[in-house]
Amino acid sequence: MRLVFWVCLALIGYAYFGYAVWLWISVRIRRRPIRKGTLTPTVSVIMAARNEAANLPAKLENLGLLKYPKELLEIVVASDGSTDRTAEILREQVPAVVAVILDESGGKAQALNEAVQRAKGEVLVFLDARQYVDPDAVLELVSCFADLEVGAVSGELLLESSSSQSQEGLGIYWKIEKMVRKLESASGSVVGVTGAIYAIRRELYTPIPAGTILDDVFVPMNVARMGKRVVFEPLAIARDRLFSEKGKEFSRKVRTLTGNYQLLRLAPWLISPANPLLFRFVSHKLLRLVVPLLLLLMLVASGVSGGAFYRGIFWIQVLFYVSALCGTLSPSAKKFKPVGIASTFVMLNAAAALAFYNFAAGRKKVWL
Repeated sequence: MRLVFWVCLALIGYAYFGYAVWLWISVRIRRRPIRKGTLTPTVSVIMAARNEAANLPAKLENLGLLKYPKELLEIVVASDGSTDRTAEILREQVPAVVAVILDESGGKAQALNEAVQRAKGEVLVFLDARQYVDPDAVLELVSCFADLEVGAVSGELLLESSSSQSQEGLGIYWKIEKMVRKLESASGSVVGVTGAIYAIRRELYTPIPAGTILDDVFVPMNVARMGKRVVFEPLAIARDRLFSEKGKEFSRKVRTLTGNYQLLRLAPWLISPANPLLFRFVSHKLLRLVVPLLLLLMLVASGVSGGAFYRGIFWIQVLFYVSALCGTLSPSAKKFKPVGIASTFVMLNAAAALAFYNFAAGRKKVWL
């Protein structure tokens, strides 16, 4: 059981820190810079919206502030069977907006496919309806396509929170995640993009299978499969908020992680030699899915191994989980940084465990 403990500890350490260290070394050995340049191809901004009447007017106003030649920019929005005023708002915006009105909801993937079919731009820029984008975001994305090796570009999502102390653990998680993406980009390609803001060359777009949860992984991974780089551009910024409602961030994470499991069924080539980013995909996406099991095995292994060292490790883990429970039951306790970090770590891995259950039970949600 002691061997089980050390194997689990090593895999968990690699999933959260070791992979980042490996990327850092890779960048030091061979950095692959992006040859950015000034160019203005025709661009289609693509959005799928379902019951977004509350957000849509402000989002369309935000897009009107984009610093991109208006004659080269079109906005295509698909309403996916919305039952509020979303479709009506879009019709009011014609011809400034290309409105794709779907009477029945077929899910985000179908809505995106329909919008792309109507789009005319050489570059497709995918945005969500909720977040705001900086005025020069599209220009920054497009500038990366001056490098002919680049097929897709991810922007950066900046998260803001009105309760910064209680959300500090999530803030640390996002900082680590963005550091990993930057290192992946600097050494080759990232294995996923920021769903709130990314762009691809139109000819590289692969229609998304119906019901797909993570278009922001499926689309860029197919770009990489075609031999093009998927890079990260931190100057292309979308802004959002950390969910302060209890359980909202947890639900979002469950959906995302369920989508990772779903991808293995929809695109089995992702875990085959046909995937040029196989090592990165396993290290960044898949290994984190099994961390809940590794944590459980490590707890049990340290508890039954015997000896003062392993007993101490066992009780340290118990204290860690008790701290996380205190943070969950009393959000004010998260103001104490160790409790906030413990709560976030356990929340993320509880989400991964529930995601596995959702996938195994065939449960899925196409929209939040």
